[in-house]
Amino acid sequence: MCYTHNVEILWIWLFKISQIFFWRCFTIKQELPVNRQIREKEVQVIGETGEKIGILPIDKAIEIAEEKNLDLVLVAPNAKPVVCKIMNYGKYKFEQAKREKESRKNQKSVEMKEIRVSSNIGEHDFNFKSKNARGFLEAGNKVKFTLRFRGRELNNVKAGETILTKFAESLDDIATVERKPFLEGKTMFIILSKKI
Repeated sequence: MCYTHNVEILWIWLFKISQIFFWRCFTIKQELPVNRQIREKEVQVIGETGEKIGILPIDKAIEIAEEKNLDLVLVAPNAKPVVCKIMNYGKYKFEQAKREKESRKNQKSVEMKEIRVSSNIGEHDFNFKSKNARGFLEAGNKVKFTLRFRGRELNNVKAGETILTKFAESLDDIATVERKPFLEGKTMFIILSKKI
């Protein structure tokens, strides 16, 4: 009984792993049906330059594409009749991958950098943390100053708010306050972002 139970668990895990593998590998890159993979009887055909050729039987459309040494690619499967385009599918996929790579390269992600301070911060620590925040802001990141109150410090919330606004004032030449000092439980924070 114990052996069969272990085998069942093993099969369940193998099934879950295979599902993850399948979804990661096969559903991310959806391939368009090409030539003989298209299962329709009649298709609306568009030429390689974009002109409409008309509604043709699938065999005739594939024959036209093969005469030009190109592929017949299904581009609109939900249309009635489905729309196919004559194109060089390998070149199309290469250009699409190139565009995706280019768009990923141009994207810049903005990170949130957190700097923790205390309500009784010294002058040297203040200057050091302010300098670090300046570096983060110049790199294009947002900065979140977090001040956590301990014990009786919670009775003097105004002092914490003063420290956080002092940070904002020391960085006001390069930063704008995105979120004013805000108390959430025992933590107060302020968010600064780079001026545009």
